[in-house]
Amino acid sequence: MSSTVANKIKYALATKQIDFANDIFTIILMKSGFTFNKDTHHGYADVSASELGTGYGYTAGGQSLTGVAVTENDTTDKTEITWNNSSWTATGGSIGPMAGAIIFDNTPTTPQADPILGYIDFGEDQTEPSGGVFTVANLAFTL
Repeated sequence: MSSTVANKIKYALATKQIDFANDIFTIILMKSGFTFNKDTHHGYADVSASELGTGYGYTAGGQSLTGVAVTENDTTDKTEITWNNSSWTATGGSIGPMAGAIIFDNTPTTPQADPILGYIDFGEDQTEPSGGVFTVANLAFTL
């Protein structure tokens, strides 16, 4: 798994659109064949047509993330943003196939509604069979 930070996050942070202490962050799963474009995928509306549809344990619109933490690392000169793992239980059928996951800030409405923070690429399509639990672990973006 690899992650790519959206270019929009830089602007959103500089203009105080994102508040890690108070905003609601959401994770969505993306259909097979989805390709993330860090330059043009700015908000949820830009990618919603490629999100998995509701069914078999997944609900379109994703789920809220918990446990956001922002850590400064003066040794590597970077900032890491992390969340708790996120899981879905496949019920009555399989979830997927899915190419990856997007995390966006579900709070701002202007100037950019629901700005995308980044994309987690699963490396290959994933499908969770009925009865299984699909977990996206180690959710992190580095700036």
